[in-house]
Amino acid sequence: MEQLTRTRARQFILAKQGLLGTHRFTGKDGAYAFIRQAGCIQFDPVDVCGKNAELTLQSRVKGFRKTMLQDLLYKDRKLVDYADKELSIWPAEDWPYFSGYRERSRAQGARFEGLSELEERAVSYIRENGPVSSDTLPIEGEIFWHSTMHWSGNWQKNSPAARSVLEQLYTDGVLLIHHKKGSRKFYDLAERYLPSDLLNAENPCKDDEELLAWRIKRRIGAAGLLWNKNSTAFLGLDINAERRRQLLDRLEAAGMILRVQVEGIKPEFCLLKEDEELLQAVLEGSIDLKPRMEFLAPLDPMLWDKAMIQALWDFQYSWEIYTPKEKRKYGHYTLPVLYGEVFAGRIDCTADRKAGVLRVNGLWWEPGVRQTKKLKGAMERTLKRFAAFNGCGQVNFSTDFSD
Repeated sequence: MEQLTRTRARQFILAKQGLLGTHRFTGKDGAYAFIRQAGCIQFDPVDVCGKNAELTLQSRVKGFRKTMLQDLLYKDRKLVDYADKELSIWPAEDWPYFSGYRERSRAQGARFEGLSELEERAVSYIRENGPVSSDTLPIEGEIFWHSTMHWSGNWQKNSPAARSVLEQLYTDGVLLIHHKKGSRKFYDLAERYLPSDLLNAENPCKDDEELLAWRIKRRIGAAGLLWNKNSTAFLGLDINAERRRQLLDRLEAAGMILRVQVEGIKPEFCLLKEDEELLQAVLEGSIDLKPRMEFLAPLDPMLWDKAMIQALWDFQYSWEIYTPKEKRKYGHYTLPVLYGEVFAGRIDCTADRKAGVLRVNGLWWEPGVRQTKKLKGAMERTLKRFAAFNGCGQVNFSTDFSD
């Protein structure tokens, strides 16, 4: 088993993520390539200085613009938004693997009295009139219903019928999101946008165990390295310690993953077999280590296991959006600041797009980070780029770099 220093482990993760050295991902093609590598990126509708999926891509993709993700989703149809690690964005080519979600959704939907008749009416209307939202679908009243998506809330009585039937057909795979206006979703028939051979393809995995192994492999690829212990990176997967061990053994026996040990950390780590060449380049010191400064998304794939990040980097990050204001240490949408191989600090920004101003509400450097001219220059350039990403031409500070 390969023995890694923490430095080499950090370098490998950063190189795999495309966060170190020259950009590996560029433009819309680069955005798609990264999502294919990660398997999925999490969606979150909160937009303080960019939505989570957009923030994930802007930190890795040179020249990324928000319209690129919208085009990949709703014009090119190379991506879909659907369940995976909570609500996520993932390649449309993976549609067959999630047939189980859709089957369970249809089975659950059949339990709700009157829903099937509403579904027929909705599909007929959409077929004739095109994309609809819950406001424009002419189905009135309420229905006893709740979403079958695993991240959603409790049973609801008196759920609006139009919204309920659209969400049910969406989880069934009959509808896709056609486009969004703000947080409002418009739906259309999936058959209009995805080829029939993809829509009707059988799940490539012959049983639930094989599918679970595939999903674990996918999560390892998203993180770069994952340790063999309980991990939030496996959120949504039905595994305990014994089942995880068995599935990792299965993946290793099939030649799909490798195991490595990191100095001072007891659990072994796993990486994809296809990343062995990159690991060797890291060990040989032949990768590009030129430092870049990037602001990472709160739900970034690299941060899925925050305990692992703390073990490797000695950096503790908590997304304080759900923390009461009086208990927050930083800001409610504070982003980690990555500079080269280290987490240099954290920053809290708000994009005032109407005024064209990116407001820096707080900037906190990590202990031991020297406030050099080079560091400050990198921060100024990164903020300028981050402002442009948010449609802002100006940066205003309520703090200074000496804090």
